[in-house]
Amino acid sequence: MKVDPGIFKAYDIRGVYGTSLFDETAEAVGKAFAKVLSPTTVIVGRDARVSSPSLHDHLIKGLTSVGVNVIDVGMVSTDMYYYACATKKLPGIMVTASHNPKEYNGFKMVKQIPYLLSGDEGIQDIRKLIETDDFPPTAATPGTVEDWSIMNGFIDKILSLVDYKSLKPMKVVIDTANGMVGPSLIELFKHLPQLTLVPMYFDPDGTFPNHGGDPLMEENRRELMERVVSEKADLGFAFDPDGDRFFCIDKKGRFVSGDFMTAILSQYFLKKYPGAAIVYDIRASHAVPDLIAKAGGKSFYNRVGHAFIKKRMMDEKAVFGGEVTGHYYFQDFFFCDSGLAPMMYIMDVLSHADQTLDQMIDELGKTYFISGEINTKGVDAKTVIQKIRDLYGPQAKEVLDVDGITCVMDGWHFNVRGSNTEPLVRLNLEATSQSLMEEKRDEVLAVIRD
Repeated sequence: MKVDPGIFKAYDIRGVYGTSLFDETAEAVGKAFAKVLSPTTVIVGRDARVSSPSLHDHLIKGLTSVGVNVIDVGMVSTDMYYYACATKKLPGIMVTASHNPKEYNGFKMVKQIPYLLSGDEGIQDIRKLIETDDFPPTAATPGTVEDWSIMNGFIDKILSLVDYKSLKPMKVVIDTANGMVGPSLIELFKHLPQLTLVPMYFDPDGTFPNHGGDPLMEENRRELMERVVSEKADLGFAFDPDGDRFFCIDKKGRFVSGDFMTAILSQYFLKKYPGAAIVYDIRASHAVPDLIAKAGGKSFYNRVGHAFIKKRMMDEKAVFGGEVTGHYYFQDFFFCDSGLAPMMYIMDVLSHADQTLDQMIDELGKTYFISGEINTKGVDAKTVIQKIRDLYGPQAKEVLDVDGITCVMDGWHFNVRGSNTEPLVRLNLEATSQSLMEEKRDEVLAVIRD
């Protein structure tokens, strides 16, 4: 069948429903997935997007038509779906487009936890099978569909990650952006009576009526930042709509970068697992490897993206992995990313620390000056990276060709890479002072945008 090749991404299948992604696509994905993996049973879940019920039903139709049994976990967050796949040791397909705008949808596919299908392994195979209609034959006896409610088991798993009864009283404001995390939080907080919860936008609503789903964009987290201050709360937490990313606001209303959160959680895990390995993404602040080394751990930088981080964690037997975009991965959560797990861990950190989170951030902010991720549309990544190599390569102390290009200069360093999911070039830069960071940020941006 004819299918838009652009929907087959590095980590998932994703497109605009009714434009590049259709109900027939879902059915075809189900059949092709069955051919690629030859499973007897597949876990299927979905998010709250308006198009998800129809895609979910057609996906199941495709799977069962070729004789595959389905365990349907219904409307869940992505970390709940990972829990289901891990618990049953089964492959799975989740209907979701993560934090993309409401018109998008797609499929996140598990081979076997923690391994997901990626562009290199599985996703392009599915594309080719769909393009050539090379599906398994229709089964004489269709597969069965069994419903499985996983909420209670998932909450038990999240509670098992820390000594939750020892968490100290805190007031937390939480914004789930009308995504999938609200129902889980309501259940979870029944077990945490010492915590005061101020909920924002907990009802799943695929029209996302209050604000967009990506908390990395300031307009989507501004209200939460203001609310933390006005409520005199200790912390603010934000989740993306499918619940596999986590974001934190300190009591001063400041957004905590993924770099600093990775550095803080790394120290926590190295107390728990002395000398352990930790994986972080190539874009991160030097705060991450510096603090890991200080705490006696081993750090490994890696290519961006969950399929690649999870594999590296397994290879290095790492206890924790972090990305600057709010994805955090844990040995104790099947080597998977979760929104709720890092929330529990950071509350555990703060329940037993001498410093508050804002004091920790103040301290890091005196040494590490980061630009945050800056996106540029309408430029060609290959051309830009070559320009950067020609200009900065000869004067760099080190050049790393991992996920775009990283140049380590005197007093500053930066990574430039093409997005794996959108037509963008992304810049992350850090320097030893605010003025140097701003100067070099503007200088490199000018090269990218020239």
